[in-house]
Amino acid sequence: MPLSDAKARNAKPQAKPYKITDGEGLFLLVTPSGSKYWRLKYHFAGREKLLALGVYPEVSLGDARERRTQARKTIAAGNDPGEVKREAKRLAVLQTESAFETVAREWYEQRKHEWKPSSAKTTLKRLEKHIFPKLGKRPITTITAPDILSMLRVIESSGALDTAQRVMQMCGQVFMYAIATGRAERNPVPDLRGALKTPVTQHHAYLKAADLPEFLKKLEAYDGALQTKLALRFLLLTYVRTIELRGAKWPEIDFDKAEWRIPAERMKMKELHIVPLSRQAVAVLRELQKHTGNRQYIFPNQHNPVSFMSENTMLYALYRMGYHSRTTGHGFRSTASTILNENGFMPDVIERQLAHCERNKVRAAYNHAQYLPERRKMMQWWADYIDGVTPKTKRRG
Repeated sequence: MPLSDAKARNAKPQAKPYKITDGEGLFLLVTPSGSKYWRLKYHFAGREKLLALGVYPEVSLGDARERRTQARKTIAAGNDPGEVKREAKRLAVLQTESAFETVAREWYEQRKHEWKPSSAKTTLKRLEKHIFPKLGKRPITTITAPDILSMLRVIESSGALDTAQRVMQMCGQVFMYAIATGRAERNPVPDLRGALKTPVTQHHAYLKAADLPEFLKKLEAYDGALQTKLALRFLLLTYVRTIELRGAKWPEIDFDKAEWRIPAERMKMKELHIVPLSRQAVAVLRELQKHTGNRQYIFPNQHNPVSFMSENTMLYALYRMGYHSRTTGHGFRSTASTILNENGFMPDVIERQLAHCERNKVRAAYNHAQYLPERRKMMQWWADYIDGVTPKTKRRG
């Protein structure tokens, strides 16, 4: 007698599993725990086999019968429904493992330790906001250059040209990771070269050589906090990045060697950087010692004694001096680089002092002291140059 839904629903568990048959190999298996499973007994290639069709009541009696019918059709076509089911499951797993989102998240986990936390956060945000909604579920091997371009055009149309470029680069890195892990054979991103609008690079405003005398005159006349004034002078003399200056600590200074050793963890390239100190730079530090020598930071925060100078302190001082949109603290690097190049210093020496490091990690291990004698001479020349263009009526003694 065929099974009824009421009989299936009312079937009670017993001490041992038992079957309630429906016909044509279909039966309901009732376990001692009360769970109920649909099973189909069938023969294929002379062997008796069993196929799982689902759990009751999630799979109703009608659904189980439909699955039985489909299985019998598969057998009639000469295929084993059990093998067909296993292959479908394997392909589903494979598709999930090779989906762009799966590969991209693996790539992210492999790389994030190399980035600053803020960079890692931005990268993940771009993946989740721009890429995954469009391409995340797609097997990575099915994604073409036009697919990627279509996604990028949405970003580009919003005016975020730089973001579009970065997202494109990110896609390329994910594809390269997929190739390395055997889930893709080709990276389509190079095919997009020239397809996106190129963002206009916004360089930091900086002072030209002709601007320095007026600037130095205004700096000498600056009537704000002495620490800020000295910070600007020290930044001009050393032309480090502003974050490197603001976070400077007294133990980093070696007065005997006239060196400032910035530890790797505070550098953009995560490598120790040596800044040879000119006589003028040492003089600035000696002056600062009178005021902050008992503090951890050379340039402490005036409102938070355990922190260092705010990123806006020097910028606002430049605004007060009349240099809004004319220069920034970071612009001092361009000022020094331009003038030093114009005066015949070796580009490699200048670049090394700017801490534009060699990316090859084997070479980079030795780069912290590269060209150090030449850099000492250059830094002293630069300080003397600044003194030389300072209006004489306002020159420091």
